[in-house]
Amino acid sequence: MKTHLDWSAYDSYGIGDAYSGIPASGGNYAKAVAVCMNNRQCQREGKGVMCPSYRISGDEAHSTQARVRAFKAALNGELGDEPFASPVLAEAMDLCVSCKGCKKECPSAVDMTLIKTEYLAQRNDLLGIPMRARLFAGLPHWLHQGRGVLAQLVAWHNRSPFIARLAEKLLGISARRHVAAPAPLPFQAPSADIAPAPRGDVLLFVDTFAHHFEPQIAAAAHAVLTAAGYRVKTLAPDPADAEPTRPLCCGRTYLAAGRVDQARAEAQRIMAAVKPYLGSGMPIVGLEPSCLLALRDEFCSLGLGADVAQLSKQVFLFEEFLMREANKGMTLPLKPLPGSKALVHGHCHQKAFGGMKSVKKVLGMIPDFEFEILDASCCGMGGSFGLEAEHYEASMAMGELALLPLVRAAEADAPIIADGFSCRHQIKDGSGRRAQHVAVLLQQHLKH
Repeated sequence: MKTHLDWSAYDSYGIGDAYSGIPASGGNYAKAVAVCMNNRQCQREGKGVMCPSYRISGDEAHSTQARVRAFKAALNGELGDEPFASPVLAEAMDLCVSCKGCKKECPSAVDMTLIKTEYLAQRNDLLGIPMRARLFAGLPHWLHQGRGVLAQLVAWHNRSPFIARLAEKLLGISARRHVAAPAPLPFQAPSADIAPAPRGDVLLFVDTFAHHFEPQIAAAAHAVLTAAGYRVKTLAPDPADAEPTRPLCCGRTYLAAGRVDQARAEAQRIMAAVKPYLGSGMPIVGLEPSCLLALRDEFCSLGLGADVAQLSKQVFLFEEFLMREANKGMTLPLKPLPGSKALVHGHCHQKAFGGMKSVKKVLGMIPDFEFEILDASCCGMGGSFGLEAEHYEASMAMGELALLPLVRAAEADAPIIADGFSCRHQIKDGSGRRAQHVAVLLQQHLKH
């Protein structure tokens, strides 16, 4: 079996009785599937994220364990000659939101998100790529090449129930969803100061969502890092890039659609952009959890070469970097502001990679600031999952497990904090409340 992703990290798996169920075909991909030991941790309620689809359905068929079972059947030849086109596998994967909860909370660290990406890539080879998947996956290009047209289409969708219903009929985009519109202007990187800063230089990676939809987040991060004593440079494409004016992108939207070649091309652009800084120790700071963590996680499966290992040592989520630097003596000039206790919702990928500890540390730097980190599963948006008409009900049900009722019950002046673009979208749709990124909150608390 020829795979689209590099599964060599699983080459040493399969030793001992624990992995005796490795499928007959699939090589290292099969070993990645077979790490599941059927301990049923994916079929539980209470604390944690895993598994959102099981939690809303109570049906074992929508658990990580059942998905593993379906993949084993496919790779053992039980689903026919073209198993990745099988409706059995499609049904098993239908409600997977790629939350990464299993990678963190499963004792065997099943990475169903990565397994799903390979599945979709194999399925695309057999059945082609649906129009809706092309639309969502190609967002970085549409925003760059046709930003004005896209903004107008989104505006029409959000204003006209007729156009929303038409979009649902033709593209499968839920008419009950408000579609996020690009900001009037994309992020414009301030010129980096010429003079060295007291705490050195830092590279800010501005992802597609911050660049095009919420540029105020990138501007806030720039302001906070500057106030902390850093000279901030915005990571830009290499001068030899084939599209030097198009902003860098991690490829997350392509990975979510199984378009691995396109994701790899985006990753290669980033690798070329960071190459001059690798090994220097210069921190690379990102804002959107799923985008920044792709550099640390999925990039390792895209066959990008040895430099990926060094890159993973230099990339930090915004809060991770601030926590690390605070431990080295960095201080932020912050002031208290009136308001009720804030609610903090962690992005699933933040939770999967242990990022909430740094969020707690950084929010604790604000004087007299009270906050609660919510114990909630996936918000349910899952990138484009919540926009898909057939998944709208499931998406909202995931949000209603804990997150949305807690947000609706919060005091009117209580800040709602969520670093994830999709999380903020779901919170707005499900509660009417606007959530903000930690960078924006910190900027509001800066002493001027």
